[in-house]
Amino acid sequence: MAKTTPTILWLRRDLRLSDHPAFCAAVARGGAVIPVFIRDDLVQTQGAAPKWRLGLSLADLQARLKDKGSGLVLRTGEALEVLRSLVRDTGAGAVYWSRAYDPDSIARDKHVKAALTEDGVDVQSHLGHLMFEPWTVETKTGGFYKVYTPMWKAVRDREVPEPLTTPGNIPAPETWPESETLEDWTLGADMDRGADVCLPHQLVGEEAAQGRLGHFVAHVIGDYNDKRDLPAVDGTSGLSASLALGEISPRQCWHAGQRALRDGGGKGAETWLQELVWREFAYHLAYHTPRITTGNWREEWDAFPWNEDEDRADVIAWKQGRTGEPFVDAAMREMYVTGRMHNRARMIVASYLTKHLLSHWKIGKRWFEEHLTDWDPASNAMGWQWAAGSGPDATPYFRVFNPETQLDKFDRDAAYRKAWIAERYAQPTDTALSYFKAIPKSWGMSPDTDYPDRIVGLKEGRQRALDAYEDRPF
Repeated sequence: MAKTTPTILWLRRDLRLSDHPAFCAAVARGGAVIPVFIRDDLVQTQGAAPKWRLGLSLADLQARLKDKGSGLVLRTGEALEVLRSLVRDTGAGAVYWSRAYDPDSIARDKHVKAALTEDGVDVQSHLGHLMFEPWTVETKTGGFYKVYTPMWKAVRDREVPEPLTTPGNIPAPETWPESETLEDWTLGADMDRGADVCLPHQLVGEEAAQGRLGHFVAHVIGDYNDKRDLPAVDGTSGLSASLALGEISPRQCWHAGQRALRDGGGKGAETWLQELVWREFAYHLAYHTPRITTGNWREEWDAFPWNEDEDRADVIAWKQGRTGEPFVDAAMREMYVTGRMHNRARMIVASYLTKHLLSHWKIGKRWFEEHLTDWDPASNAMGWQWAAGSGPDATPYFRVFNPETQLDKFDRDAAYRKAWIAERYAQPTDTALSYFKAIPKSWGMSPDTDYPDRIVGLKEGRQRALDAYEDRPF
């Protein structure tokens, strides 16, 4: 019997071993499995924080594969050229990968699949980082869902297959192809000194993600509905970066949430399951309406007179966490120190930029792309447009969050603002001081700098936004 040729397993946002359909299929095919990660343009153009966080995940996966007698080949270049070269070098007869659902990845993958198939290679794509792939969820009339709640009702009772187990044996090739090194890639170079500040706040790798999921379900999920909006409280799963990079699968999270629901998790567990589907909804929209990732989903907003000057003084103050609005500033500083931002804080930050400052949501989207370790192309785009009012299922465009009353409601004991703003307190916290170690020296800021006055009055900014909406060209 002829020996089965090797299978190249092209890894992307699926950096784990468990519940990995493409990985399991590659092992089941027989023959050697050669895991590969390609630093192509879609990786090269990522912002500083997500690219750095990717490097941490790759290092963890590389170690896990080594422990199983396997490895991870690293190559740089255009994906098709790299894969063709590996096929030639290894004699591989198949290339498998997990599907991606954002417009740029889809375009790349279609091109690669067509070309490799023409070359005579067995190309297979498998379920990726979603539970409900976009083409499997339709309205009763056959279209796609443009509003979240009906989609939730359509999928909440669907059967989600149990997660797959980790392959027990990963056949290795007799000779490994040449590989670049993570050290040479220097994926964290753009983080500069911020990397050392941010590192202690990272939950990296599959094992850590599984441990956090277990802790969340055992100790947090029951109160999730009540505490998820409190930014100073450990009230969320903390798994956003792990999901974004595929260190854990949404199916694993879904089944853990379902078990919690059956075991008395109540409203907290149900709400968390809804949040998992909210993430699916973002990719559902990115697949069916790709424009959401680059432009206004509601195209009538194209003529709205947002400020698009990223160097305007108030926008710079927003970027630096120096608006004089404690909720906004605390949130921005949390992001620089940890690479994350609490979801309630994200809504306040986004509303403030797009409404009080009347600046384009694209400015905020780009800034988050640069600084969030849990950056996700679909969720980031939909979140910003939800806040701005230009997106699907959006908060009403005329709703303007008041960051002061929001802080009074969700940070009554001032724990969040104290955690991240040093200048307002005689004995600032270590986390608040860390902000000054993380930011660029060129900003010229220190804990001794006076905390700024508000750059815009809340009533003034709200009225300015309402006036602009009154005169809106749609």
